[in-house]
Amino acid sequence: MTLTVYGASLSPFVRKVRVFLAEKGEAYTLEQVNIFPAPDWFLEISPLKRIPVLRDDSVGADATLPDSSAICGYLEKKFPAPALYPQDAFQYGKALWYEEYADSELAGTIGMGAFRPMIVNRMMGKEADRETADKTFNEKLPRFFAWLDKEIGTKDFLVGGAFGIADISLGTQFVNLAHAGFRPDAKDYPDLTRYLAAIHARPGFAACIEEETALLKKFGL
Repeated sequence: MTLTVYGASLSPFVRKVRVFLAEKGEAYTLEQVNIFPAPDWFLEISPLKRIPVLRDDSVGADATLPDSSAICGYLEKKFPAPALYPQDAFQYGKALWYEEYADSELAGTIGMGAFRPMIVNRMMGKEADRETADKTFNEKLPRFFAWLDKEIGTKDFLVGGAFGIADISLGTQFVNLAHAGFRPDAKDYPDLTRYLAAIHARPGFAACIEEETALLKKFGL
């Protein structure tokens, strides 16, 4: 297989790259990597100790690239069709903004405030921290939900009238929130929930969600 993705399937950033590849129709191999702690060989290709990392054997045996945003940007250049970044300059900038928004503060709030307390703790043999997760969902996440509900409005996709990197970046974070047992309320955030349901029903997302749900069941989660 020419392309290899190194990382853990439950990572929102690994899923981001997997959905991107699925939308491109490109085959790849997923090599599971546990970064708690990261093995020495992985630190050589990911100096920030983060997943995912992409290896492209068609470039060379040592051709590796860390960071989901860098990987998706590379894949867009390598496999330009179908386009997952807008061609218009301003819309392109907007797509990058939504990607950064999802990858940074939204990811940190969901990851540290809900997914880690409810899922990672239990996978590591600890008790779930429901108090922290509930506080995150009730006090910290509503501002994200409200802003996104307004941004989406009646649109099907965030930018340029087509599915792309902005939708993938946002959608993958909400998969982890759902794994932790939380979803935005449809009554309070009707446009956000409508949008997420459609995004997560796409084949690339649906396949990952099915696979991950089965994995969580094996852990009794």
